[in-house]
Amino acid sequence: MADWKAKLDKCLHEENCCIAQFLDKAEKKTNVPRLYMVLGFAAFIAIWLMVGYGAQFLSNFIGFLYPAYASIKAIESKEKDDDTKWLTYWVVYSTFALVEFFSDIFLFWIPFYWLFKCLFMIYCFAPAKWNGSVTIYHKFIRPVVLKYESRIDKAIDRAENLAKEGFNEGRKLAEEAGGEISKKAL
Repeated sequence: MADWKAKLDKCLHEENCCIAQFLDKAEKKTNVPRLYMVLGFAAFIAIWLMVGYGAQFLSNFIGFLYPAYASIKAIESKEKDDDTKWLTYWVVYSTFALVEFFSDIFLFWIPFYWLFKCLFMIYCFAPAKWNGSVTIYHKFIRPVVLKYESRIDKAIDRAENLAKEGFNEGRKLAEEAGGEISKKAL
């Protein structure tokens, strides 16, 4: 535990830490070490996720905000590895959101669900070797997609063709209706 706290404290003192300047000012004004401020804030968020109003929104916000910002930074960088990392996160996030949508009625009964979901999302986007999205993608999602890839591609092609046909038929009907309306108007 002490090793983890030391690493976090070191990270919070780094110049490239996005909140280091804010924490520096707060630490000077309050004389409270920044590590304790961050741990206190994390405890407050955890309690809120357990019993607070808007826990669902907060959980979704945490699972979306930092990854969205990091994804934008990855798009703007020249490296490919960070793009792959964040694409992998969004595949896992989307899969989780889909499963969550269909199991929502049962999730309501799980105590502290929003806290667990938030911890899961943090596990998935954590900037560490044990990043959860990479693990989940390679162990669960990738094998399923590779197994059914040709079927999925065929279904997407059929849906695309049906959509084109529907669009063309709708356009024809609109042109016919427009022609009839203009004849009646004359």
